[in-house]
Parts: sequence; structure tokens; C-alpha cells
Amino acid sequence: MAALFSPSSSLLASRPRSVPSLSLYSTNIRTHCQQRRYLGKGVGTGNRRLFIANVAAPDVTSTEQASQIAKESQRPVYPFSAIVGQDEMKLCLLLNVIDPKIGGVMIMGDRGTGKSTTVRSLIDLLPEIQVVIGDPFNSDPEDPESMGSDTRERVMKGEQVPVTNMKINMVDLPLGATEDRVCGTIDIEKALTEGVKAFEPGLLAKANRGILYVDEVNLLDDHLVDVLLDAAASGWNTVEREGISISHPARFILIGSGNPEEGELRPQLLDRFGMHAQVGTVRDAELRVKIVEERASFDKDPKGFRESYKSEQEKLQQQISTARNNLPAVQIDHDLRVKISKVCAELNVDGLRGDIVTNRASKALVALKGRDKVTAEDIATVIPNCLRHRLRKDPLESIDSGLLVVEKFYEVFS
Repeated sequence: MAALFSPSSSLLASRPRSVPSLSLYSTNIRTHCQQRRYLGKGVGTGNRRLFIANVAAPDVTSTEQASQIAKESQRPVYPFSAIVGQDEMKLCLLLNVIDPKIGGVMIMGDRGTGKSTTVRSLIDLLPEIQVVIGDPFNSDPEDPESMGSDTRERVMKGEQVPVTNMKINMVDLPLGATEDRVCGTIDIEKALTEGVKAFEPGLLAKANRGILYVDEVNLLDDHLVDVLLDAAASGWNTVEREGISISHPARFILIGSGNPEEGELRPQLLDRFGMHAQVGTVRDAELRVKIVEERASFDKDPKGFRESYKSEQEKLQQQISTARNNLPAVQIDHDLRVKISKVCAELNVDGLRGDIVTNRASKALVALKGRDKVTAEDIATVIPNCLRHRLRKDPLESIDSGLLVVEKFYEVFS
């Protein structure tokens, strides 16, 4: 893993990312919006329907100043580069940042193994994305599928929306959160009487185009599990009340962590996680001492500790940014794709999600390594994490499901 995170000089070279003109998308956006009903049901006629569908956007006077104040007020985050061991979990997280369409990570392991610390340490490494200023859904100014209704209407009218760059959000979903807090609420009375701010966005709105993290996900209430399943399946969150229906984009990287002793996940939710990482307690005494000492140093002087890892953090951040830019150029041969699907078929993996995720994760790994072509070795690295949680459980089988995947891989790829 040390070699994996040491990019070459060519890998660190930044590539400017060209952004197509907004006008090129106007026609497509208009056609797309005519084909799908994004605004849901309205009440009454005339402008009242528009008031209910629109979301009041917060005023933004100085994006850079607000970002700096927020950054300084946050509690110090443990550096990702300083985390000792747990290479499997770290790799799965990085691959999902490089390609969010992999579908997230489910992290299972013992208590006190650094699951939450590792996930939250990603904050420093998250790349910037372009968003519409003042939009509560972090709308992409170039992608109608990631736009809120208000922004979409403005673009359809030919209005030039103001944009800025911001880091990808990481949103925590508390176990005790209400459905209104997660999905958002509709103020019926205010919508009908005043025609303003009819929808109060929830956590799913804030997580759009970002990361939604659920700690102890196996303890999540069933009604919230259903909400996550619906959003993960459609990419949209719909709130209904008194005959009014409002939808907004909810595309996020779903990251969950949990302890297997606290219960199993529902199969429907488990299947929605693109990758599965297993975390074990470190048994080597010397390594345990190093972890304890590092943590003590961070607790004593968080700012100084973070400064000592600044160079490594910046290199890794640049490596991720370069990998995201180079990902579209990565190729995987047809015969390798056939073998991936053969492994999935012979393991009786339901559906095609396992095939798709394995292909995506392999390409993301290659991009992270600074290459442009997938090899069998790359597939071998990621396929256990992509398939182990999709195998049907056999109560009489004592062998680890990850080992079953590895055995089948070598049988097919030999």
C-alpha cells in the first residue's frame, strides 16, 4: 500500500479540466425536463404551484470567506496518511472518491479499530466540485440530473447561474434522526398562504454529490433504511404531504460502518454498497504501540501533528485529483470483462451489480496507480471487496466469503 500512495512525478502533474459551455446543455436540459416530472404535484392554479415547487436558496455574500470560517471552526481531523494499517478499508474509500459511481463502502469490524476515524479523515482529501452558488442541493451547473428544480428552471430560461468551487460534502446521518430531518419537510400552511420557502431541505439534500456517512448502520431504524434504499435506487428523494410531492436529486456516496456483533444488515441495503471492507484488530504488539503513540501525539498537539503530515496529505490529494481526471481514459480488455462476469456467474451472485462494481473499482485502482490499462492483478486486488457481501449465506459453510471469491478468481483467471 505504501507504493500505491507514492505517485510518480508524471502522476502529480495537474491536468486542466475543460468545462463545456453552459449553452451547449440548454437544449438537452429543456428536453430532459419536458420528459420527466420533477416538480411533483401542485396545489391550485397559477403561481401557487410554482411557489410550492421552488426552494428558497440561502444568501451567499462571500463564499470564500464563509468556507474559511467554517474550516477554522471545525475540530481537527486525524490525517488519512497517518492511519497505520487497515489498507483494505483505506483503499476502498479512496476508490469511491475517485469514482463515486462505484456505490459506496460498507465497513465491518471490531469496536475501536478506527472505522469512524478513517472515514472522517477523508475530509482533507476530498476534491473540489463546481456548484451553483446559493443552491441547497449543491447543483451541478452542467448536469440536469444533479440540479434542483429552481436551478433547472433558471437554466431552461437561459439565465447564467453563478457558480463556485467547493469541497465535496461529508454528511453524518445520526441513528436517531427523524424522517423529516433526513428527507426534508414541506410547510403546507406557509406554502399556501405566503407562497415562500415551502420546502425545508434535509440531510439527503445536503449530501447530494457528496458523501453520506452512517455510523453503526446495522442499528439504523427500518424506516430510514427504506429511505436510503429508495434514494440509492433512484438517485432522487421525494417528499409527500397533503397531496403535495416535491423531488430533488440525492446522489451520494453511501459509507456505512458497523460491528457484526450488533446484528446483520438487511440484504437489500447491503447489496446497495458497492464495496465491502473487513477491519480487524491489530495483533502485532509493536504496531499497536505505534498506533497508540501516534494518537497520543495528535491529542496533545492536533495542529502540529497535522502539520507534520501536510506534505504526504497534499501528495495524496493531488494523486486523487489526477486519478479522477484520468479515469475516463482507463481501458479494460473484453476478455477480462468476460472473466469477471464468469466469476460472478459461478459464484451465483444475484443481478449484475457485482459485475459493474468490479469493472469500475478495477479502473479506479488503475487510475490511482497512474496507469491506463487494467490487468488481472488489479482485478484480483478489488474483486473480494466487490463480491464478498453479495454471496448467498450458507450456514454450514465455515470458510470466509472473501476467500471463496479469491479461490474462484484464480480458478477462472488461471
